[in-house]
Amino acid sequence: MSNNVLVLGAGLVSKPLVRYLLDQPNFSVTMASRTVSKAEKIINGHKFGTAVALNVKDNVFLEKLVSESDLTVSLLPYNYHVKVANLCIKHKKHLVTTSYVSKEMKSLDKEAKDVGIILLNECGLDPGIDHMSAMRIIHEIEENDGKIISFKSTTGALPSFEANNNPFGYKFSWSPRGVLLASRNDAKWLENRKEVSIPGEKLFENYYIQDVQGVGTFENYPNRDSIPYKDIYGLKDAKTVYRGTFRFTGWCETLRKIVALGWLNDKPVNGFKGKSYGDLTRFLINAKENEKLIEKTAEFLKIETYSTVIKRLGWLGLFSDLKLPEGKDSPLDYLNVLTYDKMYLDKKERDMIVMVHEFIAKYPTKKEYITSTLVDYGIPNGDSSISRTVALPAAIAVKMILNGLINQSGVHIPVIPEIYNPILNELKELGIKFKEKKDVL
Repeated sequence: MSNNVLVLGAGLVSKPLVRYLLDQPNFSVTMASRTVSKAEKIINGHKFGTAVALNVKDNVFLEKLVSESDLTVSLLPYNYHVKVANLCIKHKKHLVTTSYVSKEMKSLDKEAKDVGIILLNECGLDPGIDHMSAMRIIHEIEENDGKIISFKSTTGALPSFEANNNPFGYKFSWSPRGVLLASRNDAKWLENRKEVSIPGEKLFENYYIQDVQGVGTFENYPNRDSIPYKDIYGLKDAKTVYRGTFRFTGWCETLRKIVALGWLNDKPVNGFKGKSYGDLTRFLINAKENEKLIEKTAEFLKIETYSTVIKRLGWLGLFSDLKLPEGKDSPLDYLNVLTYDKMYLDKKERDMIVMVHEFIAKYPTKKEYITSTLVDYGIPNGDSSISRTVALPAAIAVKMILNGLINQSGVHIPVIPEIYNPILNELKELGIKFKEKKDVL
């Protein structure tokens, strides 16, 4: 009897998931995507794969697809997950996503338990592998009579060192819009029992330089709200709980100035009638036609004209006569097009994932500083590291659920040994593995 998996969405992380599942015995996959040609390319004629066109607003067809599957993987934008989850509950089908659990998703816990299905979320990279690898060490420390008094976890999706060849130190393997929008997020964390709260516009003022042993030196800035992880991870003794993001040096200062200029505004700019990127920069800083744009921008940002930030903005084209793209109407959407054109990751280049957990564990007779580090690289002309590390944990979870190796019901994230141990063990076999180091303090 075949396990039928429905995969919604054919974005850049879907291919490793679908190909993994099609390699499993007794598995078939239906891929539903707005652009059916993308799904067909991923299925690549496999006899147990089917590609179908789906408009996610076509509720009747979506429900039909969910009802005919044993499990649905939603790789759609996160705002569709609850809609899909409700259909899964109605037809008693399991669900796996790689996205954060929303309040609306969490509220479906009882209904999912009542019908005996699991709605497994946050089973990708970050969130996903970060939870699983951290919880394995947390439980190990607790089993050895240790208490965790400090926990920090940081992840970066970056170009590999040899592909780091633009002045921003960053490349996009998909639309930059999500990365640019995340640049406006507020941040909160716990530091020595005190809550630290940073508004989005000051996010990039709050970074520090971190050396990752054997890897390199990065900027580390806070990632959203870390405080709930004290409870999610059961860190009752932790005085510090922090989650961060890695970037190559120079990113934070540059993005802070891009925020200050108004280039991350996602609303149309009232009164703007210009036609080029330089025109919009001039409008945003209220510079006159006869004033030199670079000098006025530096003055507006209170930096020197020769600063690296000004050089980066110039390289990107924010002072140029380059025409603004048609069909867009906000600074964010104009910037989205420009950054992708100038900073995309070529198929021949490798991306890189760097994830570092840092624990301070207190035992009855000693104190330890423990680091757990993952470094993973993409495959030139093949799957990127980001696509593999997001897709494969979800794919392994799908296999385990349908083979009866996960017997939970309700809304879950992968923080229990029954889920995280087999996934981490298989990821290690696939080359996605952590190195641990312990130092006595």
